[in-house]
Amino acid sequence: MDKITLERMQFYGYHGVYPEENKLGQRFYVDVTMYVDLRAAGQSDDLKETVNYAEVCGCIREIVEGKPHKLIEAVAEHIASKLLDTYTKINEITVKVTKPHPPVRLHLDGVVVEIHRKRD
Repeated sequence: MDKITLERMQFYGYHGVYPEENKLGQRFYVDVTMYVDLRAAGQSDDLKETVNYAEVCGCIREIVEGKPHKLIEAVAEHIASKLLDTYTKINEITVKVTKPHPPVRLHLDGVVVEIHRKRD
Protein backbone atom coordinates (compact mmCIF):
# COMPACT_ATOMS: atom_id res chain seq x y z
CA MET A 1 0.00 0.00 0.00
CA ASP A 2 1.17 3.51 -0.78
CA LYS A 3 1.51 5.98 2.04
CA ILE A 4 1.61 9.65 2.92
CA THR A 5 3.65 10.50 6.00
CA LEU A 6 3.53 13.72 8.01
CA GLU A 7 6.63 13.84 10.19
CA ARG A 8 7.30 15.58 13.47
CA MET A 9 4.47 18.08 13.47
CA GLN A 10 4.83 20.30 16.54
CA PHE A 11 1.93 21.51 18.64
CA TYR A 12 1.42 23.06 22.05
CA GLY A 13 -1.19 21.28 24.14
CA TYR A 14 -2.39 20.78 27.69
CA HIS A 15 -2.57 16.98 27.95
CA GLY A 16 -1.56 15.13 31.07
CA VAL A 17 -2.68 13.52 34.28
CA TYR A 18 -1.33 16.24 36.56
CA PRO A 19 -3.02 19.64 37.02
CA GLU A 20 0.26 21.44 36.27
CA GLU A 21 0.35 19.86 32.82
CA ASN A 22 -3.20 21.00 32.12
CA LYS A 23 -2.38 24.51 33.31
CA LEU A 24 1.10 25.09 31.86
CA GLY A 25 0.95 22.89 28.77
CA GLN A 26 3.88 21.70 26.72
CA ARG A 27 5.05 20.82 23.23
CA PHE A 28 3.89 17.59 21.60
CA TYR A 29 5.17 15.99 18.41
CA VAL A 30 2.92 14.00 16.10
CA ASP A 31 3.81 11.73 13.21
CA VAL A 32 1.06 10.29 11.01
CA THR A 33 1.35 7.73 8.24
CA MET A 34 -1.76 7.30 6.09
CA TYR A 35 -1.96 4.21 3.91
CA VAL A 36 -3.73 5.23 0.71
CA ASP A 37 -3.88 3.96 -2.86
CA LEU A 38 -2.10 6.81 -4.67
CA ARG A 39 -2.16 5.36 -8.19
CA ALA A 40 -5.08 7.50 -9.45
CA ALA A 41 -3.58 10.65 -7.94
CA GLY A 42 -0.21 9.91 -9.51
CA GLN A 43 -1.74 9.30 -12.92
CA SER A 44 -4.22 12.20 -12.90
CA ASP A 45 -2.26 14.81 -10.91
CA ASP A 46 -5.61 15.66 -9.28
CA LEU A 47 -5.89 16.57 -5.58
CA LYS A 48 -9.36 14.95 -5.43
CA GLU A 49 -7.70 11.56 -5.96
CA THR A 50 -5.60 11.75 -2.80
CA VAL A 51 -5.76 12.99 0.79
CA ASN A 52 -5.17 16.71 1.20
CA TYR A 53 -2.41 16.73 3.80
CA ALA A 54 -2.86 20.44 4.50
CA GLU A 55 -6.42 19.68 5.67
CA VAL A 56 -5.15 16.69 7.65
CA CYS A 57 -2.66 18.95 9.47
CA GLY A 58 -5.54 21.26 10.40
CA CYS A 59 -7.57 18.35 11.83
CA ILE A 60 -4.61 17.17 13.88
CA ARG A 61 -3.93 20.70 15.14
CA GLU A 62 -7.54 21.03 16.35
CA ILE A 63 -7.20 17.81 18.35
CA VAL A 64 -3.76 18.36 19.87
CA GLU A 65 -4.28 22.05 20.63
CA GLY A 66 -7.92 21.54 21.65
CA LYS A 67 -9.61 19.78 24.55
CA PRO A 68 -7.06 18.31 26.96
CA HIS A 69 -6.80 14.56 27.43
CA LYS A 70 -5.18 12.84 30.39
CA LEU A 71 -3.34 10.32 28.22
CA ILE A 72 -1.40 10.70 24.99
CA GLU A 73 -2.94 7.33 24.11
CA ALA A 74 -6.30 9.14 23.95
CA VAL A 75 -4.80 11.90 21.80
CA ALA A 76 -3.47 9.32 19.33
CA GLU A 77 -6.78 7.44 19.27
CA HIS A 78 -8.75 10.62 18.67
CA ILE A 79 -6.47 11.57 15.76
CA ALA A 80 -6.73 8.12 14.16
CA SER A 81 -10.52 7.95 14.55
CA LYS A 82 -11.08 11.46 13.22
CA LEU A 83 -8.92 10.95 10.16
CA LEU A 84 -10.41 7.54 9.30
CA ASP A 85 -13.92 8.97 9.69
CA THR A 86 -13.17 12.09 7.64
CA TYR A 87 -11.03 10.71 4.81
CA THR A 88 -12.49 7.55 3.28
CA LYS A 89 -9.44 7.13 1.02
CA ILE A 90 -7.33 6.26 4.09
CA ASN A 91 -7.30 2.45 4.48
CA GLU A 92 -4.97 2.29 7.48
CA ILE A 93 -3.26 4.83 9.68
CA THR A 94 -0.35 4.92 12.11
CA VAL A 95 -0.27 7.74 14.65
CA LYS A 96 2.71 8.47 16.88
CA VAL A 97 2.44 11.05 19.66
CA THR A 98 5.58 12.12 21.51
CA LYS A 99 5.56 13.91 24.85
CA PRO A 100 9.16 15.16 25.04
CA HIS A 101 9.07 16.34 28.65
CA PRO A 102 6.98 13.98 30.75
CA PRO A 103 6.83 14.72 34.48
CA VAL A 104 9.11 11.93 35.66
CA ARG A 105 12.16 12.10 37.91
CA LEU A 106 14.80 11.00 35.43
CA HIS A 107 16.25 12.22 32.18
CA LEU A 108 14.78 10.76 29.01
CA ASP A 109 14.12 11.96 25.48
CA GLY A 110 10.38 11.62 25.89
CA VAL A 111 7.52 9.17 25.96
CA VAL A 112 6.08 7.91 22.69
CA VAL A 113 2.76 6.22 22.00
CA GLU A 114 2.27 4.69 18.56
CA ILE A 115 -0.98 3.13 17.38
CA HIS A 116 -2.03 1.52 14.12
CA ARG A 117 -5.68 1.34 13.03
CA LYS A 118 -7.41 -0.14 9.99
CA ARG A 119 -10.71 0.75 8.44
CA ASP A 120 -13.45 -1.67 9.59
